[in-house]
Amino acid sequence: MDIASAPPLSAPMVIGFDYTRSLGPVLGPFMTGLRERRVLGSRTSDGRIHVPPLEYDPVTHAPVTDLVGVLPTGTVVTWTWTRRPLEGQPLAHPFGWALIRLDGADTALLHAVDAGEPGRMRTGMRVRVRWAADPVGHIRDIECFEPIDAPPAPPRETSPAQDAPVTTIVTPIVLRYRHTASEQESRYLRALAEGRLLGGRCPACRKVYLPPRVCPADGVPTEEEVVVADRGTVTTFCVVNVPFAGQRLDPPYVVAQVLLDGADIPLSHLILGCPADEVRMGMRVAAVWRERAQWTVTPENIAHFAPTGEPDAPYESFADHL
Repeated sequence: MDIASAPPLSAPMVIGFDYTRSLGPVLGPFMTGLRERRVLGSRTSDGRIHVPPLEYDPVTHAPVTDLVGVLPTGTVVTWTWTRRPLEGQPLAHPFGWALIRLDGADTALLHAVDAGEPGRMRTGMRVRVRWAADPVGHIRDIECFEPIDAPPAPPRETSPAQDAPVTTIVTPIVLRYRHTASEQESRYLRALAEGRLLGGRCPACRKVYLPPRVCPADGVPTEEEVVVADRGTVTTFCVVNVPFAGQRLDPPYVVAQVLLDGADIPLSHLILGCPADEVRMGMRVAAVWRERAQWTVTPENIAHFAPTGEPDAPYESFADHL
C-alpha cells in the first residue's frame, strides 16, 4: 500500500502507574478502620463530622485530631446510573454512583450502589455497606453499598486480622484511550516499518519536524516530506539513577535529546553502548535498529542510539536546537 494514500493509523493506548500515598495521622486510622470493617469520620471545629475524614479543619485550618465512628448504613443524597461499567470500576454490571450520607455523618461519601436496576435507585434510599471479602486498608474495602430492603450478601471467608496500622496505600492509575494519528504522523509511522525516518518541512519557516506535524510557529501542516538520517548529535541529556516500577533498564542509563541530521528539532531516546558518564553534549550517535522481523509501525523499531566514534559536533551547530 502506498503510505502517502493509506488511511490514518489508529490504535488503543494504555497509560498506567501505581500511585503510592503516605496516609498520615487521619487517613491512616481511616484506612485501618476500613480494614477492620469500621468507618471513621473527623469532627471539625464547627461540630460537623466529615466522611471521608478531613485532615485539616476548613474553618481554623488546624490539623484535625478528633476521629469519630459512624454507622455502616446511610441515605442516598443524589445519584446517577452507570449502564456500561468501565474496567476497574467497583462493579462489572450496571450500578448507581451515589453520594451517601452515612448515619452519624454530616457529609456525603461517593461510592457505588448495587441496586440491580435504575428503577430502584432514588434520592432518600436507605443503603448499607457491603464489605469486601479480604479487606486490606483501602477505600475498596467497601465493595459497594446495597439497598437495606434487599437481602444481605451471603457471608464470605475473610482474611486473618492484621495488627499493624495502615500507613500507605497503593492505587493503580490507568488511562485507556484510542489514538488516531494524523495523516502526517501515519506516514511517519509507516515509514518506520520500512526502516526510514520521515520528517516534514514547514512551508513557511522551512524547519523540518520529526515526526511531521503542524508547525507550532506558523500554524500550518508540514506537507513536504523529508527523509532524515538515522544519526545525529546529542543536544541535552539526563542520567537516570533512580529505579522505579516498570523500568526496563538497570540504572544508571541515559535518555537524551538527539538532533538527527536533516531535522530541526531533536527527538528523545536512549543512549547505550558506552558508560553513562561518557555521554556528553555534542556526542555523535547513530540509531541501532532492532531485527527487521521485529519492525512494526512504532518508534520502538529503534532500540537505542549508540556513539559513532566521530568527533563531537561543535556547540554552535546545535545551540539553536536546545
